[in-house]
Amino acid sequence: MSRIGKRPVELPKGVTAEISGQTVQVKGPKGTRSFTAGDDVEITLDGQQITVRPRGDSKRARQQWGMSRTMVDNLVVGVTDGFRRELELVGVGYRAQMQGKNVQLSLGYSHPVVFEAPEGVTLSVPKNTEIVVEGIDQQVVGETAANLRNWRRPEPYKGKGIRYKGEYIFRKEGKKK
Repeated sequence: MSRIGKRPVELPKGVTAEISGQTVQVKGPKGTRSFTAGDDVEITLDGQQITVRPRGDSKRARQQWGMSRTMVDNLVVGVTDGFRRELELVGVGYRAQMQGKNVQLSLGYSHPVVFEAPEGVTLSVPKNTEIVVEGIDQQVVGETAANLRNWRRPEPYKGKGIRYKGEYIFRKEGKKK
């Protein structure tokens, strides 16, 4: 039995959900999101709760059960609070600044890097060494943060690069004489 799948998803005030077939559409203060589940699970709306149940005892149905419940919960969290990833730039001369909706990064290359925000994602720079990625879709927010990080991944000797806030970088010892 799935421990995650057994729990119903509670809908907070101001959030409405519609279920048509295998598609769940959730509307909230931050926007509208939808998810289409596979045929192995059954999704029902009971007042202010959404429940997900497997159809049958097959391995695939049990796998889809917990995953589908988590996806529906992420829809609700996205339209109420949204998702947020924070990045920090570590290194001499590494900095970021806003340029309209885009972020211009100085990362030690011979040219500045201009990173364009994808649809549904908001980029902000509270300090010149911090970047905040926000949006209602967890997958797009995480992917955008990973794409930003890939411009200059943290290196293990000095720890320079773009890292997630609070990320631990395993440091290596340098050469010895």
